[in-house]
Amino acid sequence: MTKQKKAKTNNSFFGAVKTLSRSIREYKKPSLLAPLFVAMEVVLECLIPWIMSLLLEAINFISGNPDGANPSLLVKKILFFLSSDGKPELLSTILFFGAILIVCAFLSLICGFLSGRFCAIASSGFAKNLRKDMYYKIQDFSFSNIDKFSSSSLVTRMTTDVTNVEMSYMMIIRTAVRSPFMLIFSLVMSFVINARMALIFLCTTPILAVGLALIMRKAIPFFTKIFKKYDKLNESVEENIKGMRVVKSYVREDYEKEKFNKASNNVKNDFTRAEKIIALNTPLMNFCVYGGLIAIYIVGSMLIINSKNTLLKWTELQSFMSYSFQMLMSLMMLSMIFVTLIISTASAKRIAEVLNEQSTITSKENAKTEIKDGSISFENVNFRYNGNSHYALTDINLKIESGQTIGIIGSTGSSKTTLISLIPRLYDVESGCVKVGGVDVRDYDIESLRNSVSVVLQKNVLFSGSIRDNMKWGDSNATDEEIIKALELSQIGNFELDKYIEQGGANVSGGQKQRLCIARALLKKPKILILDDSTSAVDTKTDALIRKSLKEYIPETTKIIIAQRIASIQEADVIVIIDGGRIIACGSHDELIRNNEIYQELYYSQNNAESNKVKQMVQNEKAGK
Repeated sequence: MTKQKKAKTNNSFFGAVKTLSRSIREYKKPSLLAPLFVAMEVVLECLIPWIMSLLLEAINFISGNPDGANPSLLVKKILFFLSSDGKPELLSTILFFGAILIVCAFLSLICGFLSGRFCAIASSGFAKNLRKDMYYKIQDFSFSNIDKFSSSSLVTRMTTDVTNVEMSYMMIIRTAVRSPFMLIFSLVMSFVINARMALIFLCTTPILAVGLALIMRKAIPFFTKIFKKYDKLNESVEENIKGMRVVKSYVREDYEKEKFNKASNNVKNDFTRAEKIIALNTPLMNFCVYGGLIAIYIVGSMLIINSKNTLLKWTELQSFMSYSFQMLMSLMMLSMIFVTLIISTASAKRIAEVLNEQSTITSKENAKTEIKDGSISFENVNFRYNGNSHYALTDINLKIESGQTIGIIGSTGSSKTTLISLIPRLYDVESGCVKVGGVDVRDYDIESLRNSVSVVLQKNVLFSGSIRDNMKWGDSNATDEEIIKALELSQIGNFELDKYIEQGGANVSGGQKQRLCIARALLKKPKILILDDSTSAVDTKTDALIRKSLKEYIPETTKIIIAQRIASIQEADVIVIIDGGRIIACGSHDELIRNNEIYQELYYSQNNAESNKVKQMVQNEKAGK
């Protein structure tokens, strides 16, 4: 099977069901017991009207009612069994049938209770496994996979979509079993009572089936669109909450409200269109059911009158009507299931997309787990993001010795962050290779590689919990003494380890957040430390102290510093200038200040006090003085 055909199969409804069914696992037993007890409950409920018809027939016969002159063979045998002197007694007959009815009702109650219990266990457990499987799958996703779905869409799939599927599964293993069983058994019992009358229901079935199929075909595309718009709605909410301070500082509440209302109305409009289509199933069902009931009343009455109780008795008609109402209730429940299944079909496909998604970055078999040192080399590297025709990095060649300090500088959008993202293999190159310790990063075990590389990104993230909890992300076995040492090295040693950090580090300043993230990275004791503009929120004195601490504490670690301030990288062994995804120049501070105009311009603009002296020095050297 080709990849294209396989993907198409996985995206189909049956492919999605097959994928989701793997998450049932330990809940297979309750998933099977629930429909089993439902079936037993249905059988018992269907027996009750039949037993009632036998009781009425027996009473008519005993009381001498002309309508009961010709009882069925089964009634005759029961009455013979109950009679003591050849004459059946009314009281003993009522007590006998009453006892059977009580036992059936009690057993039906027990079966209903057990089916509900097992159904709840199975459906909630299935939903738990789905969320777990999706969450674990997302943990293995590369940045490219995350970009494909978006964080808001993944949240919607793990919440709204899983809830929809859970409701459908609950209905499938209980209501969707109960309704067809009730329908079939009621129909069978109707044939047992009178086959001619039962044929009336068979005439309405094709009309109902065709109508429901057309409704489903029209409604499902709308629900597929709806959940995509749900993603947009959640994205709007997520952005607003995360950027609440910015929204309030720019007094943009009205704009955000309008944006939310627009996204909400889009969801409402599509839901309205879909619900209008689905609403047709109720009148269609009512037409078929009530049309059948009217036909039964007319035909049944005519049979009783014309045949004088020979082709159909009034007791049989009464039981027949009980079964008719049971079939009516079954069809009503099937209608509810039908609506739920239409909604959950789109949700099931969306969940299956996540579960079937394969990470674009995986470890090879027998991948290397040992990283020799922190040396790095970029060899003819070209890279572009998925779906983008423009290359973010072009013809990158760079060699970094282990233990060196490398400074990277360039204008905003020059792909500095993209360059360092290739080192821990957050993305894979399109051509060329990136080597760490002399080995292509694609040959390493991903976990081993990333444990050897600490990255403090531009967007520093702290998690809700104590400072100690956040620091142990760097080393889960770190002692309090090691944590305190790392905090001191990052120039933030006055924090209590039990201090609570709110979600996203909302209760600490930007500079404190950056230094906490640096301390966390140091606890990994990495072979390569990457600081992506991670001291931009601290003053120049603290920045200098942090660089000094890093130089003294981890001299053998390769340090890559991305910065906008030249002061932050001035003392680096090599400074790399990137522009437009290309390396423009490399060299020490002294070499670049003499020979590179871009670097000179940056330096002059950031150091006005010394710019005249530096300009004069450069001019003198060029003049040969």
